[in-house]
Amino acid sequence: MFRALRRANDRRRHAGGEYGWLFRPYTGDELVAIDCETTGIDTRTAEPVSIGAVKVRGDRVLTSESLDLRLRRPATLTGDSIRVHGLRGVDLDDGVGLDDALATLLDFIGNRPLLGWRLDFDMTILNRQIRPRFGFDLPNSGIDVAQLYHRQQRRSVMEPESPAQRFEAVAEALGVPIMGRHTALGDAVTTALMYLRLERAGMQDRREA
Repeated sequence: MFRALRRANDRRRHAGGEYGWLFRPYTGDELVAIDCETTGIDTRTAEPVSIGAVKVRGDRVLTSESLDLRLRRPATLTGDSIRVHGLRGVDLDDGVGLDDALATLLDFIGNRPLLGWRLDFDMTILNRQIRPRFGFDLPNSGIDVAQLYHRQQRRSVMEPESPAQRFEAVAEALGVPIMGRHTALGDAVTTALMYLRLERAGMQDRREA
């Protein structure tokens, strides 16, 4: 409820502004899968390290229409954290500034619906940076692929319900290759592939019902 009220207020305030078009209903046939690599898992303090996004049209993941933004090194990112993320210090020292990265992201995703693995995490991380700079949260509708998988699994008589599903395990269960795990663009592409596999399975179940 709070999120819906905030979105409505953002729409009223920005309808005539530079980013007013983001708040218009989307009428196209594309989705955008997104992923953020961050300095931690606490959404109150974690900072984005890299942002990946890729468009999905129909049953295709458009890797030629993707975004791979590595940000300048956050103050909280240590050498150990760089190794965990699989990045080099030089990648971050020469990375994109956060303001430019967020503006590029907004232009890329537009008002398309978003896909994500644990999408709320990525949206919270991004909105914590976007709101003070642009005055609004991302207004896009979203599909959480982890929740989509969980719902389909619960409907299946073949698989028991599991309270927690790991990214790698779900990709393997769906027969989806993992594309550069723990890179923002790689995880975004893998998430998009998982979504398409789940959509195909859902369509098959509806035809057989």
